[in-house]
Amino acid sequence: MPIRVAIVEDDARVRDALVEMINEAPRLRCVADFPSTEDALKHFPGESTDVALVDINLPGRSGIELVGELKSRWPRLHLVMMTVYEDSEQIFNSLQAGATGYLLKRARPAEIISAIHEVHKGGSPMSPEIARKVVLFFHQRQAAGAAAATEMEALTKRETEILSQLAKGSLYKEIADHMGISLDTVRTHLQHIYNKLQVHSRHEAVMKYLGQQGEN
Repeated sequence: MPIRVAIVEDDARVRDALVEMINEAPRLRCVADFPSTEDALKHFPGESTDVALVDINLPGRSGIELVGELKSRWPRLHLVMMTVYEDSEQIFNSLQAGATGYLLKRARPAEIISAIHEVHKGGSPMSPEIARKVVLFFHQRQAAGAAAATEMEALTKRETEILSQLAKGSLYKEIADHMGISLDTVRTHLQHIYNKLQVHSRHEAVMKYLGQQGEN
């Protein structure tokens, strides 16, 4: 039985070329093609599709949004992003949304066909340039996480408690009453917290705190 492939690509010339390439390849068959996220969500043949090739930069809602929607509807569907960009943030967001492969559009037809077979077998095909960026991106995130953890360790017990109260949405006066300290003392502690975490607002401090809580 051939691997059933769907394509979501707004460039008609590229889309037609992909359809033709897939239908000419042994053991592959294109079952549907769409020019947009909206069109795909209306008519996607999820139960009769094994692999979807999705352009990341679609008009309207992005390919990343589409991947998230398709993966939630059909968890067994394999999704491969295709793009002309090598943007680390987009790569990471695509993988988080549920993509299991990421290819550059300039990849040769043989590489695309091979990637379809690989992802169908449970692999995660990526262009070499993309794979390097993924590794570098995760290294950078780990380094940033380690730096944030060190900053958190510099907070005193009382500063950490105040930050915890901020994360719960407490007002400054509520924090002061809860901890039995003055409003001015709360503000002084907050300034120390901002300095130690290298942030400039309550929102940034809370986001950094919650990020560390999520990793622990």
